[in-house]
Order: sequence, then C-alpha cells, then structure tokens
Amino acid sequence: MATVEIPRDLLPADGRFGCGPSKVREEQITALASAGLSLLGTSHRQAPVKNLVGSVRDLMSTMFRLPEGYEVILGNGGSTGFWDAAAFGLIENRAQNLVFGEFGGKFAKAAAAPWLQAPDVRNAEPGTIATAEAAAGIDVYAYPHNETSTGAASPIYRVAGDEGALTVVDATSAAGGIDFDVTETDVYYFAPQKNLGSDGGLWFAIASPAAIERIERIAASGRYIPDFLSLKQALDNSRLNQTLNTPALTTLHLLNSQLDWIVSNGGLAWADARTRESSGALYEWAEASAVATPFVTNPEHRSPVVATIDFDDSIDAAAIAKTLRANGIVDTEPYRKLGRNQLRVATFVSIEPNDVRQLIRSIDYVLANS
Repeated sequence: MATVEIPRDLLPADGRFGCGPSKVREEQITALASAGLSLLGTSHRQAPVKNLVGSVRDLMSTMFRLPEGYEVILGNGGSTGFWDAAAFGLIENRAQNLVFGEFGGKFAKAAAAPWLQAPDVRNAEPGTIATAEAAAGIDVYAYPHNETSTGAASPIYRVAGDEGALTVVDATSAAGGIDFDVTETDVYYFAPQKNLGSDGGLWFAIASPAAIERIERIAASGRYIPDFLSLKQALDNSRLNQTLNTPALTTLHLLNSQLDWIVSNGGLAWADARTRESSGALYEWAEASAVATPFVTNPEHRSPVVATIDFDDSIDAAAIAKTLRANGIVDTEPYRKLGRNQLRVATFVSIEPNDVRQLIRSIDYVLANS
C-alpha cells in the first residue's frame, strides 16, 4: 500500500490534518515575518508586547461574546500547567472529573493533589462521554468540551442543583471551532495550538465573576501556591496585559492573527459552521462506506473538530496513513494510546472544507488501488 501514488488532482491543496499542533495558515506566518523584527526579542513589559496581549484579550472577548464580569486570563505553560494551577488555586476541596479520554484523565490526576480530597472521577468508555451529576462536597465540576484523543464532544452545561460549584471546561481542541454559551461555564480554558492556529507555551482561561472570586479567596487563604502556578498572579498580570514571566511572543502573534480572522469572518458561529461542514463530510463518507464507520456511534457526541474513523479488520488503517503520508497528507494516524484500527483527522477551522473532500477522494483511491 505504501507504493500507491495518488493522482495530483485528488490531493488536498494543504495536506496537514494533525490534531496538535495543528495547521497554521500562510497568512499568519506572513504577518509574523513582517512584524518579527520589531516584536521578537523585545521586552514583554513594554508597549509593543503589552498591546499585543491586549489585542488578544479583546479579540477573545469578542469571539466568545463575553458578558459583563467575565475576564480573559493567560499564563505561562500549556494546559498541563493549568491543571496544576487549578489544583492549587481553583479547587477548594474536591472536584468531580469526567474522564472519557486521555486529557480528561490528566486533569483528574492533577485534582488528586494531597491537599485536596480525592476527586470524584466519573469514567466513560472512549468514544462515548460521561455526564456530571450533583454530589455532596463537590466545588468544581470538570470535563472536556472536546476529547482530542477520541473525537467525542460534550455539550456545555452546568450541574443542576449545585449553584455554589464552578463549572470548569477543558477547551484546548474546541476553543475557536465549536460554538457554545459561555455563561454555562465558570472557567473555559485552553492552549491555543488547535483551532486557534498557534504554538504552545501559554494557556488562556475565560473566567466568570464566581471563578475570579474563588481564585482570589483561595489565594488569600494561606494555602501554599507557587508563583508560577498562581492563578491570582496570572489574573493580576493579565489585567496589566502581561504575564508573570516572558511569554511566547510567536504564540501570541500567531494567535492574534487567527482570532482576527475568525472574528472578521463572523466569529464562533462562522467557525462552527465551517468545522461542521468538514467533519460532516467525513462522517457521511464513513457511514456510506462498506469498510469504515465513525468511531463515536452517537451522532450527537461526534466532534466537529476531530473526526475519528474506524476501519474493518480487513483494512490496515496504519498502512493507509503511511501511504497518505508518502503522498504529502500527514498526521492522520490515531491517538497513540487508543490503539484502534482507525484514522484521526483534524477538521479545525483553518482546514479548508474542500481539502477534507480531497482527503476523502485520496483515501478512496488508496482503498481501490491497494
């Protein structure tokens, strides 16, 4: 199968379909090259960088349609850093963590910090989603908006009957690609290297007034919190359009360009329609195929930004991915720890829907000629 040469007229114009880091648009790179000499290597406490941070925060506020009192917070590190920061400065006593893939499980491990009560972990099989339920003593309900490892997406909701608890949503692969009501969350956090077309090195969080009050109260409680993992430090610095330590300037600039592009085209509603067009093409193809099927069986839980497609045992999905890679179509392999005979395809907002259609034509050609 690796020797199959796909005709050029079947190939996507851009063959990047990875789930992270994701495709960065050429326009972002061009804008970075133009700004680089005056931006890179300059102080993050001076106007050029502070203005860039301010622009990112303003554009995020617009894209997420933030109501009065919600704030954009950013800090050094990625989502992994945020999980530890949340254990120090957001969970008061005990969290309920929904785990239906790799990344929900990582936050559950961070929530098992020794100064907290053991988290209430609700597990579901990969390809399905878990559901939060009110439980005594829980002050944070945490779940992924989109599970990058499996391609399952959860609705965004608050737990009924538990008004004092915070709703904390991992949005790394959802932010900027799936529309939702931000008022259903207290913390919507993410790293920007998926739909937001940027690099690593920073985390962002959309925080409600209740979350801000919790951050400030825990910080004043006397609990030991390292400065680097302090959400209060991140909050205070964000209000000054800066970070505690030097931020990743390339990440900020790529992000700013992407946010401007999304907002200029119609914001989250536009982005959501675009990702659903792309993923919908893949799901429709798989449902009609004799050898493929969507991994997530419930259509309501199929991710619009990460499509996972299982193949019949008669087909070697790894060989398909290898052939695609040899033809310039890259990063369609499944999540390494899932161990399934499948392809995983990012349909993030930067990916052209027509390139997804060309990918499908390429897969069909490989299947027919191997």
